Amino acid sequence: MYARVEDDARDARVKRDDPAERPESGTTWDDGLIARRVSDTAAALGEAMVVTSCGTAVRQPAPLAYDGPLRSRLDALRELVGLSRTRLDSRTLAEAGRVLDEAAARRRLSGEHTVVAVAGATGSGKSTLFNALAGVTLSETGVRRPTTAAPIVCSWSDGAATLIDRLGIPGRLRRRPLQNPDAESQLRGLVLVDLPDHDSAAVQHREQVDRILALVDAVIWVLDPEKYADAVLHERYLRPLAGHAEVMFVVLNQVDRLPGEAADQVLDDLRRLLDGDGIALGEYGEPGATVLALSALTGEGVEELREALGQFVAERGAAARRISADVDVAAARLRPVYATERRIGLSEEAREEFAGRLADAVGASASREAAERAWLRNANRACGTPWLRLWRWCRDRREPSTGRLPVPAPAEEEATARQRVEQAVRTVTDRAAAGLPAPWAQAVREAAVRGAQELPEVLDELAVGAAMPSGRPPRPGWWPVAVVAQVAMTLLQVLCVLWLLGQIIGYVPPNLGVPVLLMAAGVVGGPAIEWSCRVAARGPARRYGLEAERRLREAAAGCGRARVLDPVAAELLRYREVREQYAKVTGAGAAARVG
Repeated sequence: MYARVEDDARDARVKRDDPAERPESGTTWDDGLIARRVSDTAAALGEAMVVTSCGTAVRQPAPLAYDGPLRSRLDALRELVGLSRTRLDSRTLAEAGRVLDEAAARRRLSGEHTVVAVAGATGSGKSTLFNALAGVTLSETGVRRPTTAAPIVCSWSDGAATLIDRLGIPGRLRRRPLQNPDAESQLRGLVLVDLPDHDSAAVQHREQVDRILALVDAVIWVLDPEKYADAVLHERYLRPLAGHAEVMFVVLNQVDRLPGEAADQVLDDLRRLLDGDGIALGEYGEPGATVLALSALTGEGVEELREALGQFVAERGAAARRISADVDVAAARLRPVYATERRIGLSEEAREEFAGRLADAVGASASREAAERAWLRNANRACGTPWLRLWRWCRDRREPSTGRLPVPAPAEEEATARQRVEQAVRTVTDRAAAGLPAPWAQAVREAAVRGAQELPEVLDELAVGAAMPSGRPPRPGWWPVAVVAQVAMTLLQVLCVLWLLGQIIGYVPPNLGVPVLLMAAGVVGGPAIEWSCRVAARGPARRYGLEAERRLREAAAGCGRARVLDPVAAELLRYREVREQYAKVTGAGAAARVG
């Protein structure tokens, strides 16, 4: 089945990457693939291999093209990362950035080739399977462990050099399969990579496996009946790669060692384990991993794998599906910092409550009461009896008053007001951050704290101007009438006094009844008018107090909105934007579950 050549041992040394014993190939392929040297003995046996002349021009394959949905998801992921750089740490965005970089790098390379890695544990027979697919011994097999020390690549068509360069596999480890028109036609476009053992005792071997698995388009996992349930394999590789089931082949090798129906039983158990890992199985026409049983040593089932690989490569969709799966994994890792099941934002009720708390902190209600008292006091002064006004005038000469509201507050009241402002900010911030992922909740709190640093002082300044309009309170139209009436009552009292004095000195004929009655009317009328004006002034005074309270509440609400609510709303808006982008990244199906 395999072609034999004299320099197998020499190629094995090359495979082990021994610089002291590594032979140099004399002929190279145009695309950078090193052709195996054909010995005279192999030529005599007729086992020829194709060597392309260095002067022959090789057609450059077309670059990979992503379909519209995948391009949209990548654009959304790029926008998501850009919007989140100032809110999330670099470690959180590292996987998303890596996916974007790898997607861009893969897109620039050949879209006509599919890079498939053959991975497995020590003794699983992956190198034997690699040779069986190539039709010639390219990778050394044996009982010594680890046998495969460095990755070897085999390409079934030209033009894959840049893809292999991306894998970091040097030219001395690049091979071509046995010349077979049928095999080349069936697997045209395949680039197969034989990896070191993923459980190798050499750390550098495991590092190479991890590095190349992150770059290939698909992977063939080769398992054996003894270690197919190995915890390291399932926990470190299969379970984390569950989302890549569509670009995954799981091969149970060495079934020739299992007697009777044991192969079917082991295969069923393997399917059960894969299902437990979350790997969808490509059964009944559904997308998922392809699970096969074969024997690379005897050739049983190898042709079935070759046909499945041929169809898989011919579709030319593995690279895009791999990138799409990588985007899914990156989105799943980012879900805790973007997705929330609760409705986010500040309700109108929360905004009004915040404004009310600020208004209470600056004493809006007290301002209303003080303004109302000031208006009533001015009304009493304007509409009171002249004798009372004269007494008040004398008192005001000693202590002048402008009718303005008293603003200075005691130190303890200022401290209480500051505490109320801080409590109001904490309450509205907690409501705004409720349900947000931790980084965005922290961003909301930081924005609120920055805006609230000088909020109490600014509120005090605004309160002075808003609650204390310049000048005295406005006078209603009935005040002049009341003043005239009070003057009339006063004049009546004065006339009655003069009338009585005239009677006493005999200048006026005696008649005590009329002047006494008129004086009593003046004495009673003045206070009656004052009391009536006081009753009539209650409505305007209340309206004046409410207007003063409204101005102060509006000033407090405007200050709180500008310094706290607007920055918080900006953070919430940014979160809504990134959440919309995250919904696009996850796809239409998951978008409905995000918000």
